[in-house]
Amino acid sequence: MTAAVATQGLTKRFRSGQVAVRDLDLHVPAGAVYGFLGPNGSGKTTTIRMLLGLVAPTSGDAELLGEAMPARRAGVLPRVGALVEGPAFHPYLSGRDNLRRADAADRTVDPRTSAARIDAALERVGLSAAATKRYRVYSLGMRQRLGLAAALLRPRELLVLDEPTNGLDPQGTREVRTLVRELAADGATVFVSTHLLAEVEQLCSHVGVMSAGQLVAQGTLAQVTAATGTRVRVEARDPRRAAAVLAEHGLSPATGTTGAAAGSAADGGAVVEAELAGADPERLLAALVASGAGVRQFALQRATLEDLFVTLTGEGFDVRA
Repeated sequence: MTAAVATQGLTKRFRSGQVAVRDLDLHVPAGAVYGFLGPNGSGKTTTIRMLLGLVAPTSGDAELLGEAMPARRAGVLPRVGALVEGPAFHPYLSGRDNLRRADAADRTVDPRTSAARIDAALERVGLSAAATKRYRVYSLGMRQRLGLAAALLRPRELLVLDEPTNGLDPQGTREVRTLVRELAADGATVFVSTHLLAEVEQLCSHVGVMSAGQLVAQGTLAQVTAATGTRVRVEARDPRRAAAVLAEHGLSPATGTTGAAAGSAADGGAVVEAELAGADPERLLAALVASGAGVRQFALQRATLEDLFVTLTGEGFDVRA
């Protein structure tokens, strides 16, 4: 098995005529931590629901762990842990009792090991001290943790997590990041839908970007960010002259409120930026110095995941971890 998740032409059209997902070809390598990105309404959650057999696709095929979905879901889903659209538990039961009910519903596990597995799952997500509290008094972050615990009641080959850090404070977010790394190190494939680009850059080996129901980029993190190229950033005393030099070498300098300047420097200079677009950076620097633009800083910047997202979708995005 080379792919833990694979789809071909997966499409979902609702009765209203709206196409939520169109011709989706996902490839999630086994053992990868795959970041599934996109703005709200881009089709991420609908895709996850189709993968798990919660929603029937209009057309196309999907496989989890090498098994066709939904035809083989009875055999494959016990090998898959999932947290989708926030966990749903009984508010009048404690966290531990909710996990007992969830575990009892799984006919493929040994009930004699239930207590030990529940305790281990609670410990792993940091809820041991709150295990006897009723779910209705749990904070949003605690509810997310309990949902993760439910997904970890037994060893899983694939974890599908929809916004797993929703409602968590920075410490909780770091703990989930560590947990995902541990799961991947143990051999599990982790499919994470999130809107936190900084988290993806720190955590994921592969990414897929959705926009308006379509997959617009997919591959390793290095591959997809390389598609946006490298930018040159010049801080100069005379930004207009610097911009003219960049233009003479075939670059398109960014423009801002100071004409060609993309931003102001602290000491009265300004910054000009442009896509390097294959230009020789050494010759470019020499030309800038010779022009008398007063170069104070010259830097090459590799594209970030935020750059990729803006390039592909033009959408606003929460980039904070």
